[in-house]
Amino acid sequence: MSVPKDLRYSEEHEWVKEEGENVRIGITEFAQSELGDIVFVELPEVGEELKSDEPFGSVESVKTVSELYAPVSGKVVEVNEELEDSPEFVNESPYEKAWMVVVEPSDSSQLDNLMSADQYKEMIDED
Repeated sequence: MSVPKDLRYSEEHEWVKEEGENVRIGITEFAQSELGDIVFVELPEVGEELKSDEPFGSVESVKTVSELYAPVSGKVVEVNEELEDSPEFVNESPYEKAWMVVVEPSDSSQLDNLMSADQYKEMIDED
């Protein structure tokens, strides 16, 4: 199970990559493997404000619909439009092609509440 060291992780299985002032967000390989084959991804619009720990979209698999939770608060500045036509990217490439949104955080100190790769790996190994 891949857990890239350069990312931070939420308890809800989202990953966060710091990119200058902004953060790129997606779901982890562990999350997509638990969900099964992803058939639909619903994401917010550019300009929407996300609130930390609140839903900002959903992924639908053949098994279930699962909400996506914002790991940080802030404004959506970019959305991965490719997921609309190719939701299978979430299964095939959760850390590269299947990023969900880029957010301009309103409080970058919220990143300190996220887990390191080692902490996240420990959490999923316990499940």
